[in-house]
Amino acid sequence: MSKIIGIDISKQTFDVSFLKKDKWEHKIFKNNLKGFDCFKNLIEENDWIVMEASGPYYVQLASYLNAFGYKVCVLNPLIIRRYSQTRLYRAKTDKKDARTIAEYGTQYDLKKWSPESKSSTEIKQLYTALELLKKQIHQTKRQLASFQATGLLTSSLKRELKQVEILLQRRIDKFEKEIEKIGVTAYKETIERLKTIPGVGIKTAIMMSVITDNFTKFESHKQLTAFVGFSPRLYQSGTSVKGKGHICKMGKPQIRKLLYLCSWSAKKVNKHCIEMYKRLKAKGKPERVIKIALANKLIKQIFSIAKNKKYYDENHQNLYCCN
Repeated sequence: MSKIIGIDISKQTFDVSFLKKDKWEHKIFKNNLKGFDCFKNLIEENDWIVMEASGPYYVQLASYLNAFGYKVCVLNPLIIRRYSQTRLYRAKTDKKDARTIAEYGTQYDLKKWSPESKSSTEIKQLYTALELLKKQIHQTKRQLASFQATGLLTSSLKRELKQVEILLQRRIDKFEKEIEKIGVTAYKETIERLKTIPGVGIKTAIMMSVITDNFTKFESHKQLTAFVGFSPRLYQSGTSVKGKGHICKMGKPQIRKLLYLCSWSAKKVNKHCIEMYKRLKAKGKPERVIKIALANKLIKQIFSIAKNKKYYDENHQNLYCCN
C-alpha cells in the first residue's frame, strides 16, 4: 500500500515522517548523498514524497528522487504554515513539521514536481547576484555622498570608493550581458514575440520566460498574476468593516519591479494600456492604482502572446482576453 512521506529539510539533516499501520514513524537522515541513499530504502514504488521549498536545501534531494522516478511534490512553505494554523498546532519542531507535511499530503491533491531547466537556474542565480551588486553600489554611492557632505573626505578614500563603484558597475554590466545571452539562447522564439508588445523590454521578456518555465507552469493569466503578486486583496466583513483594498505581495518582487517600469512605458506606447490609463485617470484613480492596473494588463498580454505563439497586434483585443 502506498504512503505519503512528509519531509522537513534543513541544511544538515532532513526529518521524515509517514504513517505505518496506524502509527506515525519518524526518522532523521543526513542532507547529503549518503543520507539520500539510506532514505531511498524506505520508499516504495507508488509513494508520494512531500516537502517544502525551504530555501535552496530541498533542491538536491528533490532532484535526486526525481531522477529515480519517484513522485515528489514540493510545496510553498506558506501553504503548510496556513494548514498548521487551521489545525491549531502550537508545537514547532522538525519532527512535528514533517508529520504536518505528511498529513497535508493525505488530504489534498498533490502535483508532481519537476526540476527547472539549467538555463532557468543559471538566470535566477545571476539575477539574485545582480540584485546584490546593485544594492552594494547604491550603498557605496550613499556612503561617498555622506563623507563628502562632511567636507572632510580625503582624496585617497574618495579615490578608493570611486574605484569600488567602478568595479561593481563592471560586474553588473557583465551579469546583465550574461543573463541576456543565456535567455536569448534558451527562450529565443518566446522572447522575440514578447518584445513586440509595446512597453515590454528584453529584461522583462527573459524573466517572465524564466519564472513560467517558458509559460508551461500556468494555465491562465490569473494564476500568473497571483504568482507575480499583483492579485487584488479585499478587506471587507459585513457592513461595518470595509478596509482599503491592495495587491497581494506574496509573489516575486523582482519581476514586479520590472513590470512596474514597463507599465509606465506602456501608458505612452501600448494602445490598450493608453486607453486604460485615460479611462482610469478620468475616474480620478491614483497613479499607483493605475500603474498596478497597467501591469496586470501587460501580464495578460504577455501570457496570451506566449501561449498563443502570436506576435502583438494592437487591432486584436480579443487575443488578450484568454483565461
